[in-house]
Amino acid sequence: MSVTEKLRPAPAPTAPREPRVTDEAGRRVPLGELLLRYALLLVVLALTVGPFLWQLSTSLKGPTEDIFSSPPSFLPRHPTLHNYTRVAATIPVWDYALNSLKVACANVVTNCVGSALAGYALARLRYRGRGVITLVFVLAMLVPVEGIIIAQFTTMRELGLNNTLIGVVLPGSIGAMNVLLMRNAFRNLPYEIEEAAFVDGAGAWQRFLRIALPSVKGTLAVVAIFAFMGAWDDFLWPLIVLSDPARFTLTIGLNYLHGTFANDERLVAAGTIIAVAPLLLLFACLQRYFFRGVGEGAVKG
Repeated sequence: MSVTEKLRPAPAPTAPREPRVTDEAGRRVPLGELLLRYALLLVVLALTVGPFLWQLSTSLKGPTEDIFSSPPSFLPRHPTLHNYTRVAATIPVWDYALNSLKVACANVVTNCVGSALAGYALARLRYRGRGVITLVFVLAMLVPVEGIIIAQFTTMRELGLNNTLIGVVLPGSIGAMNVLLMRNAFRNLPYEIEEAAFVDGAGAWQRFLRIALPSVKGTLAVVAIFAFMGAWDDFLWPLIVLSDPARFTLTIGLNYLHGTFANDERLVAAGTIIAVAPLLLLFACLQRYFFRGVGEGAVKG
């Protein structure tokens, strides 16, 4: 070590910098604004997740616990799964769940296939009347279901599909919103890729299956989740078109848990959790694709 290095004073220790919270633009977020954001998030969380957690807590409470106490007791003192076994003993819940699963899976397949084909045709293919057809899909979203449900029932009766699961699936097999979601996703794809494939001799089906469709997996996952949720949670249309209890879906079957003169809230809460569990499982499996949303479509090189 040289003499100069020995005589040079050691640098003063710097105080640790306080962590800074910044937004997406890199600007520092004031403390008051940050606390306000977290307070609003907690309020939204309580309003959305709170009822589900309360139902879960009620379903785990035993028959000796008072679920109407004041102040209410959130955590069960003696958690039990007996209410879930009582649901299966009261109604054939697994048969109803199987029927709902059949309807929901069929709805997912038809919506994913039909919406992808229709969305690609609206976004990429050139033909007369494309704008008018797009407008028709937009107008179809403005029509309430209750306004056409009698016409749907009459159509199913004329086709001989009343009291069948096919009659439950058919009216919602392709949703207008799902078609528009897929159309917007395909429109976000660069035209240069398909032009290069067209020059290489690729046909419309090859461009659709090998180039366009793999680039919009996020939007396809969104369509699958929306289709599954819509079919699984639907109550009014299955109630109208189905009359045989053996073909009832889960939402209709759970209605039998409500008694004429009295209700067991623990039993109803357990049935609600059984109905919601598949939706949570589906979202957990597809969430990484879901958050890509309709913005997916950029070229990954």
